[in-house]
Amino acid sequence: MQQNVDRSAFFPRAYDGFTGQYIAGRWVAGTTGATVLDRNPYDDAVLAEITQAGLSDLAQAFAAAKAAQDDWGRALPGDRAAVFLKAVTILEARKEEIIGWLVRESGSTRLKAGIEWGAVRAGMLEAATMPASAQGHIIPVDRPGKEARVYKKPVGVVGVISPWNFPLHLSNRSVAPALALGNAVVLKPSNDTPITGGLLLAKIYEEAGLPAGVLNVVVGSSSVIGDAFARHPVPRVLTFTGSTPVGRHIAQVAGESSLLKRIGLELGGNAPLVVLDDADLEKAVGAALIGRFMHQGQICMSTNRIIVDASIYDDFVEAYTAAVKTIKYGDPNDPATLVGPLCNDSQVRNVTESIARARQSGFRECVSGPIEGRVVAPHVFADVTNDSEFARNEIFGPVAPIIRAANEAEALAFANDTEFGLSSAVFTRDEARGLAFAQRIEAGMTHINDITIHDYPHVMFGGEKNSGLGRFNGKWIVEEFTTDHFISIQR
Repeated sequence: MQQNVDRSAFFPRAYDGFTGQYIAGRWVAGTTGATVLDRNPYDDAVLAEITQAGLSDLAQAFAAAKAAQDDWGRALPGDRAAVFLKAVTILEARKEEIIGWLVRESGSTRLKAGIEWGAVRAGMLEAATMPASAQGHIIPVDRPGKEARVYKKPVGVVGVISPWNFPLHLSNRSVAPALALGNAVVLKPSNDTPITGGLLLAKIYEEAGLPAGVLNVVVGSSSVIGDAFARHPVPRVLTFTGSTPVGRHIAQVAGESSLLKRIGLELGGNAPLVVLDDADLEKAVGAALIGRFMHQGQICMSTNRIIVDASIYDDFVEAYTAAVKTIKYGDPNDPATLVGPLCNDSQVRNVTESIARARQSGFRECVSGPIEGRVVAPHVFADVTNDSEFARNEIFGPVAPIIRAANEAEALAFANDTEFGLSSAVFTRDEARGLAFAQRIEAGMTHINDITIHDYPHVMFGGEKNSGLGRFNGKWIVEEFTTDHFISIQR
């Protein structure tokens, strides 16, 4: 694989020169003195050199957010909505540049980067409707001349810790609603994607006219500022998207804060895609292919287990194997590529170990290929047992386990036999059967005759069991990022 090649010439670069932090409306260097090279995971080209934030930067960011929030919370709904409408025009004008950043920094294929760009645009448009959605109530009470009013208000400051896999979207999914509802935000993006996960978003909102201090971005090592971020008393709500072990740790540390706060956690998944005996085989194969291999399988909703009824199991394995062998992998900037590079070397080690475990367990290797740099070719293993470590762990890579179920009852038992419960899917030609099956799956989201990967800005998103706490999107996120204030009047 070609190394140290600067591919920046392939993309326009009006948004460039990111080097540090965005605090109180100013682009400043981090105070630790340490720098990190932000690299393209495909060819290791240096994209930026980021000075890292320290505890003093974090304190300044939260102070700036707290100082700016009151005026922003009192801004007219139309004024807040206008910021998001302007942000959409910027996003549209700079579409290719933003997609280019996602390809370069997160290893997104152009297909996935385009989908992510669209998700951010949809999220901004949805956010523009939210300032008018924070509606209170007047409630009658059993007392003469007494009136009870419940006002819905911003919580104040929201802290957001976002991941590297869908960096721009999963940052904006919390940032946009929080801002639209009158809160200020401090955002800590992943160090793997500091630009697409934070600084690029700050630049867009700055251009859109968001007042200084309302959005702040701190880029720093989790070992330096991570616990302090979660423990800080200023944010009244803290949201985190990432792995379940880290989410547990953040929740524990947040509980040590001098002021209690709400926690929103969107964590790991082990999504089952169940193929019942009457399924449309071609559609099921296509959904399982995209659901497993989109963005190299590095999505919390990725199809992590393919559970197939025994009566059609062999036909499914044959068709799926043939389809996966046609997948193009390699350069993420090639529009034909479906599987690009994994995000970092740690991911490569984890996926390599998963492949080794599958081989050691004796599962049938139907598709394999090379591992070159951070590009792992698609792998498929059949005859996987549902209770194996290989099937029970979230793989987060381009590796597909196929599991045989004796019948519908066993398929449902297999689907639910996991600590996770984020997304899921079932394929059947009988809609009523599919609905009955879906209602028995222990997950926050289930899709009938479709892929496991869906996130609409106006529809609930969230999981059960160890896949998280709270809900995102639409009216559900309005509840997460506002607080109710009961005021009574006695006449």
